[in-house]
Formats: sequence, C-alpha cells, structure tokens
Amino acid sequence: MAPDARWRLMVPRWARRMPADLAAIVGLTLLTIGAVFLPFVQETPLRVVVGLPFVLFVPGYALVAALFPERGPPEDTDEAELDSAEGGITGLERVALSFGVSIAVVPLVGLVLNFTPWGIRLVPIVVSLTGLVVGLVVIAARRRAELDPDRRFRVPWRAWLTSARGELFEPDTRTDAALNVLLVVSILLAVSSVGYAVAVPQQGESFSEFYLLTEGPDGELVADDYPTEFSPGQGQELVVGIGNQEHENVDYTVLVEIHEVQVQNNSTRLIEREELRQFDPSLAHNETWQQPHTVTPTMTGERLRLTYLLYRGAPPQTPTTDNAYRELHLWVNVTQEGGATANVRPVAPASS
Repeated sequence: MAPDARWRLMVPRWARRMPADLAAIVGLTLLTIGAVFLPFVQETPLRVVVGLPFVLFVPGYALVAALFPERGPPEDTDEAELDSAEGGITGLERVALSFGVSIAVVPLVGLVLNFTPWGIRLVPIVVSLTGLVVGLVVIAARRRAELDPDRRFRVPWRAWLTSARGELFEPDTRTDAALNVLLVVSILLAVSSVGYAVAVPQQGESFSEFYLLTEGPDGELVADDYPTEFSPGQGQELVVGIGNQEHENVDYTVLVEIHEVQVQNNSTRLIEREELRQFDPSLAHNETWQQPHTVTPTMTGERLRLTYLLYRGAPPQTPTTDNAYRELHLWVNVTQEGGATANVRPVAPASS
C-alpha cells in the first residue's frame, strides 16, 4: 500500500469524504479558535495572522460554497459558451464573492448579537461565526454530494501544484527563471513585511482617561446629575475613574481636594485648600479602574471648587491644577442646608 493511501486511512471517514476546500475552511476555523482562546497563543501575533483571513474570507466562502455547489465553466471559455453554461461560477468569481460576502455577513452577525443578552463581545462573536461557518459547510458538502461527480465543484490542487512546480523548477527560458526568482523574492519580502507589522505594531496615541460618574436612579453609572450642594460633615457619593491607554503599566495618584478660590480677570487664585481623599491605583495598559467614594467636606462657603488631580507616579509637594497630569472639578456650595444638583464641567482627557 502506498504511503499516501496509508495516511488517508488515518483520517476519519467523514473527513475523507469532505471536499478539500471545505475541509480547509473547517481547519482554518479551528485554528482561529485556538489562536483566540489558547492562553499561550492568544497574546501572540498568530491571533491576528489567523483571525484576519477568517473574518475577511471564511464566512463568505462557506456561504458561496453553499449557494454554488456546481463547478463553473473553464477560465478560457468564450462568451457564447459562458452564456449557455448551467449554474456554477468561475474560481476567480468564487474568491471575489467570498471577500465581498464576508464583509457583508460579519457586520450582520454583530448587529444581531447587539440585540441579544450576550452583546458584541469576543466569545459570542467567535461562537456565532463558527456556528455559521460549520452550518454552511455542512450544507455545501450535502449539496455537492447530491450532484453528479462531473458537475461538482472541486479545487484543482494537484493541477495547480504540478503547474507551479513546472514553472518554478523547469522554466522554458532564462527570462522565465529570472522572473520566477523575482516572484519568490517579492513574496518573501511581502510576507516578511506583514509579519513584522503584526509582530511589532506601531503604538497609537497614548493617553489616560479621567472621569467622574454618579449613580443614576436605575443603579447605572452616568456622567450626569452631579451633587453640588453639600452640608458640612455630610457626605455624598461620587465615582472617579481612570482608563489606562498609555501602552505601559502606570502607577497613578488621585488627589481629591476642595479649594476656596478667587476668580478675577479670567485668572484663578487659590486661597485655601482641604485634602479629602487620596487613591493610588496601579493599572496595566487597557485596564480601567473605578472607585466609589464619599465626599465629605468640612470647609464651608459658596462657589468652592471640588477638584480631582491625577498624577503619574507620586504627586509633587505642592499639587496644583497646573502641574497635574489630568484635572477635573465641579463648583459646589458647602452650607448648612443643601440639596440641589447641577452638572459638572469635566476637563476632557488630553493626549500625552
């Protein structure tokens, strides 16, 4: 028995009967699942290298295979014969449609997930696309099996390999040989460039998000309805948050202070300050931190400035709004009687 025949017997029967292109689609799907979820692989460039072809090509190819199980006319068929051909599409049309259909199908899957309890997240997206691809592959295999063997679409792998081997290793002229070498070098350079771009991606803009939230009537955190009326010694709840987009681990310091200030001629002069709280979170890149806390001022007065100062690392000996990395504030009244609320004027995050 030939080695190739012995190798094929090791493959399950259902896999031997599956068309080669559909088996490759299933294999790429399984490879994508491994690259996305395996702990020692998901942080490597393989996740992008495998994931992009899966998203941009595989769902569309599976759908096109299910819709068009017939073989198409040969590439060199003239126009009259092409018009009389029954069903099927050419290989080039099949590939082009696969990209176009994938670009249309994947957003539709995301749109449907948006209206489900799972939402548009990694696990639901991967599970949905995997289920869609496997279902379409089963339909495509079933429809091909119902056709006569001479009408079924099949990828001419062996013909392509024989032709490529002949072109590369048995060129007709020296010019063809030189062009073949140039083609191989160009492909290697292109693959190397893409691999380097994936393995060493350029960092985007670095910044830190800094924001204040309150708890709404339904329990959700919202950037609205901030308390501005306080009574001495009586606290009110706020939530301060940080989002690290600095592409590195950062040790932050958050100072919560209340200031008595004097505003004249578009300038602000600090008269008195009171430190209320300090937080020292340490965040990895793309990590978010939110801290509920109670603001309990003892300084009294009107138009006091409740100020949040964010620093990378330890704060200076004299923290100010000018030397802070980020700053948020709202104007409050601390009197014996309180109750009204108004909106905060947060300072928008700036890039570093």
